[in-house]
Amino acid sequence: MDEIEIPQYFICPISLQIMKDPVTAVTGITYDRESIEQWLKTSKHTTCPVTKQALPSDSDLTPNHTLWRLIQAWSAANASNGMDLIPTPKTPVSKSRVVKLIRDFGVPSLYMNALKKMEVLAEDNERKRKCLEEAGVPKAVILLLITCHRQGKISCLEQALRILHLIWTPCSEIKALVNQNCDFIDCLTWILLCETENPVIVTTHVMVILKRVIEVTNSRLLEKLKPEFFKQMLRVLKSKTSQQATKSALHILIQTCQWGRNKSKMMDANVIFELIEFELEKPEKHVTELIINLLAHLCSCADGRAQFLGHAGSIAMVAKRILRVSAATDDRAVQILKSISKYAATKHVLVEMLKVGAVTKLCMVMQADCAAYVKEKARGILRLHSNLWNGSPCIAVYLLTRYQR
Repeated sequence: MDEIEIPQYFICPISLQIMKDPVTAVTGITYDRESIEQWLKTSKHTTCPVTKQALPSDSDLTPNHTLWRLIQAWSAANASNGMDLIPTPKTPVSKSRVVKLIRDFGVPSLYMNALKKMEVLAEDNERKRKCLEEAGVPKAVILLLITCHRQGKISCLEQALRILHLIWTPCSEIKALVNQNCDFIDCLTWILLCETENPVIVTTHVMVILKRVIEVTNSRLLEKLKPEFFKQMLRVLKSKTSQQATKSALHILIQTCQWGRNKSKMMDANVIFELIEFELEKPEKHVTELIINLLAHLCSCADGRAQFLGHAGSIAMVAKRILRVSAATDDRAVQILKSISKYAATKHVLVEMLKVGAVTKLCMVMQADCAAYVKEKARGILRLHSNLWNGSPCIAVYLLTRYQR
């Protein structure tokens, strides 16, 4: 292979490799399509790499069929020397073609075929996904899903969700559509209840899309989320459909719990108990971070603290996670203990904290390489109940250290 002399005009000026899909820019220079498109996408100055002339990012790139045939013929002639044959380039998708597919959504006999074609395009490459976005496919697919919800159709859900999962973009048009009303959120919640051929794939796509939707939804709509919404988030957590679905559900609960009466709706769904049960199964670290973060938010209200303490293993679980997961988990776990010790500090609770090692962990935080504000929280808890915890050896060390300072 090294001994074969490759004609210089077969080589892309950017990648310095044989061109598989040669295209000619308006400056007259031919490049491999993938290389020049990546150049135009990432370069700060959109200029031709060879001539340095202006080359706008939306410039036409004309397929050089003659050169491609020469490269293909040369590759075939040198196949015995180890040259790979050059495959036929895929035809670039046009905006007019995509617009026609969108129109087919309104024809009952054509919309499934249109979705399948769009799915193939979306899975192909970034260039085609960009074309789908610019043609308005995300909006069209959202409206199609809402229509399916209203009509009770489930036949096209997997394809539509797959497309939206691949080409979602939080542009102003999508934000405006999502924030008109709760129709799309209600639609996605409904899909979680539907019986589909591939429930794992469908649920994962729904949860990823729902997380993105919640990120751009305004507070007015977030305050109106229905109790059924939170029940479905909890069902996804309990089902352990996929890691991606689990993490998306936790992100959604964290983002929504701060609005309106959503904490109360979560309490009604028994979210705290299920979160503790989930965490006791020792999930991966990032999931633990999300669970402890969510528990810290929920323990900021009286009902949340009551439900938290209603689980026999809650305090012990939180104490064990301190200094074992991450700095963010240390902060949120200490915040939970602070909320409990300040607003729900019955004698039974304080004795439990001492018994399961929570007090010891707080003392360890004081000695560990933790952020100053986390140490200050731990110090405040220890100072608040030092009289009751005086018999603990770690408290004696804490008080001695404090005295020496």
